[in-house]
Amino acid sequence: MKKSLVILLAATLGLAACQNEKKGPGGLLYTIHEDAGKPKIKEGDFVKVDFIWKNDKDSIIKSTYDMQSPQIFPVGKKQYAGDMNDVLFLFGEGDSVTFKINIDTMVKYTKQPKPDQLKNDKYLNYTVKIHKVFTKKTGEADSTFQKRANDFFMADVKATNDKRKNSEEAVIKKYIADNKLDAKTTPSGLRYVITAPGTGAKPVMGDTAVVNYTGKFTFKKSDGEDNVFDTSVESIAKKTMPANPMATFGPRPIPLTEGVAKGFVEALKLVGKGGKITAIMPSKLGYGEQGGGPIAPYSVLVFDIEMTDIKKPVAGAFPPPVVTTPPTPAN
Repeated sequence: MKKSLVILLAATLGLAACQNEKKGPGGLLYTIHEDAGKPKIKEGDFVKVDFIWKNDKDSIIKSTYDMQSPQIFPVGKKQYAGDMNDVLFLFGEGDSVTFKINIDTMVKYTKQPKPDQLKNDKYLNYTVKIHKVFTKKTGEADSTFQKRANDFFMADVKATNDKRKNSEEAVIKKYIADNKLDAKTTPSGLRYVITAPGTGAKPVMGDTAVVNYTGKFTFKKSDGEDNVFDTSVESIAKKTMPANPMATFGPRPIPLTEGVAKGFVEALKLVGKGGKITAIMPSKLGYGEQGGGPIAPYSVLVFDIEMTDIKKPVAGAFPPPVVTTPPTPAN
């Protein structure tokens, strides 16, 4: 009975969403989930938004929530009726909306071929939360407005980073509690759990560890999966990351040098060949205050590592190159 009620509720909500869907120019469809009643976005405004982009099968292609990094950009002039800028003109600050941009219309006016990842889709599907609309004052010079917008959003980013920095310890404790980990702590602040100690001597500085690893954030993705930003394990990549035909998988050589994140090197030194360890790194042992790529400043990172081999340096031989992930150390 309970299952039937859940299915009925889901169907009812889906029907309500369809009934509220409106038609716009160029084959555009949109639904307003929350209308804050603020002035509509205009060309030239700066906006700060979070979004989830899905395909027609409701699979997530990209989400700013997965990076905890809203997008900030100036709204340009519309190129054709129903394009991305034209859509934004329908909404204002505080609104939550879903819109569908007709891909055939986009292809027609942009003269660009349909992307392979969208070849079976009819729409670009976005659910957007508009956090801030920064508007030019009447008679304000462009240079003055742009500086004012830049100053505002730089302060906004700094506030976000400060909040992330001050919450690192709480984030680490919550991750450990939520995952019921019996974690130990090193003097540097690295938390770790050894699930297999391995055999033989542990690696030391100058050695090269050959490892399988998965790096992820402490928070889940929008679809509920682990939020993986890099892995050497193909099965994990296929499940948690966008398809990348250039990606290679399998154990990777990681030299224990100053060029690799301190937390990763410290974790490697705790297990022998065949060992497995989960390392939870505060940002000072990873990407630090700068961040990099999908990793925001002051991000707590989690690495699951398996030591498949340990290689000693050979006199006269060139050391293996340092891989781009695990991260280079914070400054």
